[in-house]
Amino acid sequence: MARVDTLCRKTARILVVDDERVSLILMERLLQASGYANIVLIQDPQQFMAIYRQAPTDLILLDIEMPGITGFELIEQLAALQDPLTPPILVLTSLRTRDCRLRALEAGASDFIGKPFDQAEVAARVRNMLDVQLAHRMAHDQKDVLEQIVYERTREIRETRLQVVQRLGRAAEYRDNETGQHILRMSHTSTLLAKHVGWSDEQCEIMLHASPMHDLGKIGIPDSILLKPGPLTPDEWKIMQTHSTIGGDILSGDDSELLKLAREIALSHHEKWDGSGYPLGLVAEEIPESGRIVALADVFDALTSVRPYKPAWDVNAALDWIRTQAGKHFDPRLTEVFLGLVPEILHIRERFADPPV
Repeated sequence: MARVDTLCRKTARILVVDDERVSLILMERLLQASGYANIVLIQDPQQFMAIYRQAPTDLILLDIEMPGITGFELIEQLAALQDPLTPPILVLTSLRTRDCRLRALEAGASDFIGKPFDQAEVAARVRNMLDVQLAHRMAHDQKDVLEQIVYERTREIRETRLQVVQRLGRAAEYRDNETGQHILRMSHTSTLLAKHVGWSDEQCEIMLHASPMHDLGKIGIPDSILLKPGPLTPDEWKIMQTHSTIGGDILSGDDSELLKLAREIALSHHEKWDGSGYPLGLVAEEIPESGRIVALADVFDALTSVRPYKPAWDVNAALDWIRTQAGKHFDPRLTEVFLGLVPEILHIRERFADPPV
């Protein structure tokens, strides 16, 4: 192993624990003679843990036979902390029995020096143990830096992915003359509702990313139908309904949780609780919960938003209509939860309000 930088080693924090004042002074002089400057002497072992916690420690020189609390007990207390950077422990003891050495090693000691000790041997062992500990600390710090870099890059990727799917969803909305913040309001409302019916944080994040693609299939509907200002004929309405399956086809063929959920939502958010929806006429809990959630969020925002073919509904009127549709269009349980979240939903509407025309 390459030597750790000398300056780094010399400023390493060393705790010396011994109930005999003379032994502490002798060890301090020995370490100072070797160039170490950050030496903490502890004569009362009862104070050890409090002093240890004050700052990162790189090496502990520890006597075993001490009144009140033994070196064995201090080693066990350190081990109980489960610190990934627990410093090495060099035991200084006059006890030379095999049982004593084994007990200390099993508790967590790194090495022994017998009393009286050879000063050159102590200096060499201190240097070697500090090299190992400081290299370990540098590797640990580098790991933390790398983890932070990975976290930041992952966050950037997630934010970019969210922006992409939101814009992909808005592309479909623009074709339908539904501009503005509808996608943001709908997706955040869907995520809020999912959270309150028991979805995990990870599932809610996927909902936030997937729900903007609910009407992606509209890009496959002819303009003559999608942009028709008047009512659709029965044949035209059948074609319009195919946007659900078109979206499902576009989003199929990928195993990622994001696109799997997006496909599920695209195929199911126009189904109705009573079976009168499309494309499959699913009934009640045959409809995936994701589709039932997005149906509520999407319809409420569509009702309360201005469209070229209609004015915005009053919020209370929209809520009254949604109440009447519980058990018909919407899942009754989800409708109850939705109505209990109105203040938060209105906050989302304010946060992502359409700019004035």
